[in-house]
Amino acid sequence: MSVLRVGNASGFYGDRFSAMREMLTGGELDVLTGDYLAELTMLILGRDRLKDPGAGYARTFLRQLEECLGLAHERGVRIVANAGGLNPAGLADAVRALAERLGIPVRVAHVEGDDLTAAHPGALAAHAYLGGFGIAACLRAGADVVVTGRVTDAALVTGPAVAHFGWGPTEYDRLAGAVVAGHLLECGAQATGGNYAFFQDGDVRRPGFPLAELHADGTSVITKHDGTGGFVDVGTVTAQLLYETGGARYAGPDVTARLDTVRLGQEGPDRVRVEGVRGEAPPPTLKVGLNRLGGFRNEVAFVLTGLDIEAKADLVRAQLEPALGKITDVRWDLARTDRPDAPTEETASALLRLVVRDADQQVVGRALSGAAIELALAGYPGFHVLAPPGKGAPYGVFEDVYVPHGAVDHVAVLHDGRRVTVAPPPAQDTAVLAPVPEPPLPRPLPPGPVRRAPLGLVAGARSGDKGGNANVGVWARTDDAWRWLAHELTADRFRELIPEARDLPVTRHQLPNLRALNFVVEGILGEGVAAQARFDPQAKALGEWLRARHLDIPESLL
Repeated sequence: MSVLRVGNASGFYGDRFSAMREMLTGGELDVLTGDYLAELTMLILGRDRLKDPGAGYARTFLRQLEECLGLAHERGVRIVANAGGLNPAGLADAVRALAERLGIPVRVAHVEGDDLTAAHPGALAAHAYLGGFGIAACLRAGADVVVTGRVTDAALVTGPAVAHFGWGPTEYDRLAGAVVAGHLLECGAQATGGNYAFFQDGDVRRPGFPLAELHADGTSVITKHDGTGGFVDVGTVTAQLLYETGGARYAGPDVTARLDTVRLGQEGPDRVRVEGVRGEAPPPTLKVGLNRLGGFRNEVAFVLTGLDIEAKADLVRAQLEPALGKITDVRWDLARTDRPDAPTEETASALLRLVVRDADQQVVGRALSGAAIELALAGYPGFHVLAPPGKGAPYGVFEDVYVPHGAVDHVAVLHDGRRVTVAPPPAQDTAVLAPVPEPPLPRPLPPGPVRRAPLGLVAGARSGDKGGNANVGVWARTDDAWRWLAHELTADRFRELIPEARDLPVTRHQLPNLRALNFVVEGILGEGVAAQARFDPQAKALGEWLRARHLDIPESLL
């Protein structure tokens, strides 16, 4: 069958607004996808729904369609997006109303069944991660636009692939290939040079968005429209493949993809072939993301300038101690950004960050802000803050639980109103996840002279969040660098280089085909991104910090 060209126009709620038009006008496409959901987004939409029961979906998507729905219809491009969030039926109705107002004859369908909030008292939003077969049912029935709630990000690609190629639910290798392609597209420009460790290898001032050319056997080519910015090479694809993953088994509701089987090859300029992907039966359970309100938080950053930084910090802590005594969670962090004999006031200054959290808004709000501001004329010399503390804002907590496939009613609501139930896989077609045995290490490099230098001179990295955990994928650009990296960067060495991880569980996974290591650091993000427990709450720059740490690196690699 023909190649299926699937593009992406959104990696998160708030991504480049013009991307939908750029993808529709930049070249040929069969399907255009958009990923609008993340753990934090579900919390934001949940709070929107508290104010307005008719809300709960990504309104940006509607505004994009207002200027692009006609283009998609003219070009025969189908649109698949998870912008439905907590209210896919409401978004589908809104799209129909928009199409009618614009006079565009499009068929709109949606997928539902992911909402398990009623079964989890106390949760603001509880949603199961559904697979792609509901999307496929909508497309097979003739839908031009399919909107979903919480499906896996990769399902936005597996669904169209299943509909186009007619794959069955046990064609695991093909499904796994589509899952990998979907994972590579889901974060938009991250596959075309955005957020890339070696960004200076190309012009990434305005990266284009990626697309995948999918084949019936599950292989694909990751590329982008001609003339768009950024670049696609084995490195950019490797970086995105490692993003927010864990071990060799990448589990989903339709299939478990084996990341240790993925082979990447540069097929030409801005074209990377993805092949060799093996798949296994999916696990017997579905992941459910639970978002709840954890309480209220407040913060203030004190600017400490010049001499006696530590003593000034001690004074602030002592002066505020009476006001903080009733607060459940108090965290102080001193960032020594100051330099001796600094040429500017900014570089002579350090930041003392206070973050407080409590179930009582009053305790973290006016009580704290009043105490902090009262120090303005009675504190350390040079007292000032980056911004005054506010009244205390609610924060969210994320956790995941697992339920049997049969606990959800996965339903495709077709454009004509018919409801098609998507059957869960039978028990014999599921498999409990088990660790993959670690592959043998490559031959070590022969002994030779070394030089103290940053890890980033020989390795790339990309990091991200999964609930309270973070992952850091690290890859080498040459075979010799891989031989060194695989022996040098152990879990223990990782803990040495990242002091925050010293007392936390760190698991290392090898992916030799990618010359890569993937580290999962449990608990480093506390209760998840919405809780904002650390300076970088989503661990987006954790990999870049690791690359900046110095090790003894063989001179032959430098």
